[in-house]
Amino acid sequence: MKADVLVVGSGIAGCAAALAAAREGADVLVVTKATEPEDAASDWAQGGIAVTQSAPEEFAADIRRASDGTADPEAVETLVSESRAVVEDVLLDTLEVEFDAVGDGTDADADADTFDLAREAGHSSRRILHVDASTGAHVLRPFLKHLSARDGVRIMEDATALDLLTEEGTVRGATVLADGEVEPVFAGATVLATGGIGDCYARSTNPAGATGDGVAMAALAGATVSDMQYVQFHPTAYDPRTDPQADDAQPFLVSEAVRGEGAALRDADGRRFMPDVHEDAELAPRDVVARAVSRARDRTGRVVLDVSDLDFREEFPDLAALCDDRGVDLDAGIPVAPSEHFLCGGVAVDDRGRTSLSRLFAAGECARTGVHGANRLASTSLLEGLVWGVRAGETAADRGRGDAEAVEYAPPRDSDPALPDAFADTKFDRLGRTMDEFVGIERTPDGLGTARARLRRLKGEVDAYARTRVSRSIYELRNACVSSLLVARAAADAPSAGCHSLVDPDGRDGCEESEESDDAGRGVTPSADD
Repeated sequence: MKADVLVVGSGIAGCAAALAAAREGADVLVVTKATEPEDAASDWAQGGIAVTQSAPEEFAADIRRASDGTADPEAVETLVSESRAVVEDVLLDTLEVEFDAVGDGTDADADADTFDLAREAGHSSRRILHVDASTGAHVLRPFLKHLSARDGVRIMEDATALDLLTEEGTVRGATVLADGEVEPVFAGATVLATGGIGDCYARSTNPAGATGDGVAMAALAGATVSDMQYVQFHPTAYDPRTDPQADDAQPFLVSEAVRGEGAALRDADGRRFMPDVHEDAELAPRDVVARAVSRARDRTGRVVLDVSDLDFREEFPDLAALCDDRGVDLDAGIPVAPSEHFLCGGVAVDDRGRTSLSRLFAAGECARTGVHGANRLASTSLLEGLVWGVRAGETAADRGRGDAEAVEYAPPRDSDPALPDAFADTKFDRLGRTMDEFVGIERTPDGLGTARARLRRLKGEVDAYARTRVSRSIYELRNACVSSLLVARAAADAPSAGCHSLVDPDGRDGCEESEESDDAGRGVTPSADD
């Protein structure tokens, strides 16, 4: 199978890349593990999409401030300067997304200035387009529908990209598992848009299947990976562990927009603690709030989000329904705890989504654009995926159009019997417990050393089975192990910044950089074997 442009992933970044490439006249193939829109993290996005209003420099300053001063200024400028135009072009004019507007909230033809703009943590003003608190679903579903009907775009669902096909440092496509068979897809250019690493942790706001596929495939092919230590934890995910009757289901996100409208965080003693932590209180950057919530929960046993000053059911009906499903007493507050949410690092790319390997591009959460630095500002992930997806798709089309070339490749061995379903589940459980305990919201040098040793052993076990077996679960497990090792290694070799908080055993912040630092996580190509 051949395509001018192969896009791996069907979230907003993958959809944007596919649309942009097709507009340039390229033959586009989208390969995705998803079978339903909700399989993609973009569909789960709640808050919205931040856009430049009348003060672009204020927006840029908020991004830099949230990043702990580490965001790439040029990348921030690209995001801010293109935000309004790309939103109007793709989301308003092409997809006709009905963002909530002032008044009845249904005026799809309203000028952008008439929309009901929200404010979230880290933002100095209201600039976030949204649809209730379920914006992602209202963006991704029409996007997929539009692409499915568009000439020049093919979508292969329930298909797993296994490895990149390379020839002398040039990426020529990928091997793909579909319907139980492995086949090569040769492409003139390949765009990775595979999302994040939520499955590396036991608790995550990501949908199942966020196994770091793009990061791992790129690293194994020799691409540069950067800033992997910056794993953002969302401070307000529903915490089922406070309810002895709750099952072990994944937490659901309680949007930052709720705090933007005035909700307060309180510990088990009823004390509102954020004003003592940061001058912006509940609207401080995510990393600050997440650490404060974690410490308050450890100290008193429970943290709740007090929504009593809001008309919560009226303003956030989708979230109210989720709370009702879990039996949450809104009068008592929503129990919350930090949960893995977003990877700020990833495959290093430039302003057009180009990686260090020829003909390979990346966009969305699997890419490290430099916009987020050490911590992502709320409601910039969909925007980043859209902006870099479009730019990557355009450039990939120019590079790959009419240039898909078949190359020799060795198909993976599949000679041994399939493993039981419990095999991957057990390994993922070990992985998640290791990452949560040692590579979580706060880390210690000794803990990171323990994590690296355990992860190396786990990856060795998985590799031994993967050499002679082909299945989606075992390749996902391999990818999650590779991505986790990259996170642990980068975290061990980098000083504290943003959402990477390195503490000494006594809990004091800001440990010095490890003496064995080799600059992993700061723009080099780390070994996937650690």
